[in-house]
Amino acid sequence: MIKRLLHFLDASPVNFLAVKNVSDELDQAGFRRIDPRQPLGAVHAGDKFYVTKNDSSIYAFEIGSRPLSEAGFHIICAHCDSPTFRIKPNAEMTCEGGIVKLNTEVYGGPIMSTWFDRPLTIAGRVIVRGQDAMNPETRLLHVRRPLLQISNLAIHFNRQVNDGVKLSKQKDTLPLLGIINDELERGNLLMNVILEELGKERAISRDDILDFDLYLADATPACTFGVHDEFISSGRLDDLSMCYAGVEALLGKLKVLEGSSVPVGQAESPSTTKVLAIFDNEETGSQTKQGAGSPFLATMLKRIAMAQSGTEEAFHQAVERAFMVSADNAHAWHPNYSEKYDPTNHPVLGGGPVIKFNAAQKYASDAASAAVFAEICREAGVPCQRFVNHSDVAGGSTLGNILASSLPLRGVDMGNPILAMHSCRETGAVADHLFTVKAFTQFYNEA
Repeated sequence: MIKRLLHFLDASPVNFLAVKNVSDELDQAGFRRIDPRQPLGAVHAGDKFYVTKNDSSIYAFEIGSRPLSEAGFHIICAHCDSPTFRIKPNAEMTCEGGIVKLNTEVYGGPIMSTWFDRPLTIAGRVIVRGQDAMNPETRLLHVRRPLLQISNLAIHFNRQVNDGVKLSKQKDTLPLLGIINDELERGNLLMNVILEELGKERAISRDDILDFDLYLADATPACTFGVHDEFISSGRLDDLSMCYAGVEALLGKLKVLEGSSVPVGQAESPSTTKVLAIFDNEETGSQTKQGAGSPFLATMLKRIAMAQSGTEEAFHQAVERAFMVSADNAHAWHPNYSEKYDPTNHPVLGGGPVIKFNAAQKYASDAASAAVFAEICREAGVPCQRFVNHSDVAGGSTLGNILASSLPLRGVDMGNPILAMHSCRETGAVADHLFTVKAFTQFYNEA
């Protein structure tokens, strides 16, 4: 199971590729892709389908044997974006000696220093000319080799570097791309890379490229480490590890791991409808058409409820009967910085999934919803931890309450504990991934 997670992490350097990889797994498990521009049609028990938005968020539904109005739905939501650097338009900056660096801007809130002096690559989507102006074509791009690096200034020029240095997002974090060999390459190095990569699938001309959404990504593969291989080291654990745990649970991968003879995607239909929602842009506030602040998911659920019953009342009944697990990683206790953590509520690596609380309501969890999730963990044989911020340390927010603004769901905010959240490489525990897949599987199978 961990090998599958590591493969998913390596194959998903950006949101667009994460959604593509999730959709591939859903296709293989018998889910049907639907076009939201078309009528939904009849919805029956056992139907399995999914829809995407902007190529960067994805929503999967497995319809239960009981109508939404009677049973509600069980939803797991996560996000597929992570802090990184976006390549700006007109990005190439030619310096002395023909050295080319790229002009970038920060996406989200990365620990910028962790991106220095390591091999990086680029990934994202390229928009190419289609049949008409309103319908361009999208091509995904992932350069699978080290291509760039953000280099530090030598300590001899910056004697205070180990005392803490304020970094400029515009000056200090621009990556090196290469050296111009001839004048034909001037201003074309990045475009040449794009053309070469896209040409591996199908030939394309430069004039056909209209625009792109490209980002930097760590080029070092995800791995396990520790005496017992108990830790996971990877970029984007926040929040791709939660996305993939949701996929594993939705598709019943745990049953395959435990030796069930039932093929993936062919398990008995659940009584309650299962929903997996993987949003984009959580790291920048979620207020996009593909983010948790969008009404898109609520609209899809309403369409499903009305297809079953013919009335909008069924949708409102379903919302009141539903339960949401908002899955976004939590802060693990760091052995070098224990003073930063709450003295009695600091989860540890390998201790199981974490329920997150906040008195200022930055998390959706309350006593009632936390009790539900803790009981689900108990039934699954999984340990459960709790996280509360140190009262003198401000914390972040996540998906639960943002989604609740358009869908007033009962729900809990939780996540696996990780170290170095928003670093270029984060650290988690192997055991926690298995624990969470078990808990999610139990949640989906609850009546």
